[in-house]
Amino acid sequence: MEDIFENWKTGNATKDAVLADAARAQTAINDAILKGKTDTPGLTFYYQGEALTTSVKWVQKWVDAGLTYTGTTRYYNPKIELFDDTSAGVSFCADETKAYNKDRKSEKVDRSPASDDSYVLYNTRLEKNKQGVWQTTSGTSVRGSKGCVQ
Repeated sequence: MEDIFENWKTGNATKDAVLADAARAQTAINDAILKGKTDTPGLTFYYQGEALTTSVKWVQKWVDAGLTYTGTTRYYNPKIELFDDTSAGVSFCADETKAYNKDRKSEKVDRSPASDDSYVLYNTRLEKNKQGVWQTTSGTSVRGSKGCVQ
């Protein structure tokens, strides 16, 4: 599995730190799905509060279904708003047209054709912890979002 983050640099040090940790959070949840575990160090490091609860439930759905995935997901069009020194909002799109579900036991890959549902809009809130890490504390996703469909 490969995650590609397009244009995730702004030139502003604070915004770039927020975006870097938002990207690490996304990679952490993907890693948890790949490992089939809800308690991976990255997941519990980059997610807190409501976002951690939701992320653990999401990973558990994959585990319960006996699935993982393979391929490439492209993350693009990041938008960031700094609310204050310790909180920010990040929205971005994901293109999953080259990512495919894979059965854990048989290793069979489902190469169903891409559709509008292959595009996802994420809206997240991040808060800076005492160690300076921007942790995702809440978020939503909209599959098939018209703003992301290309």
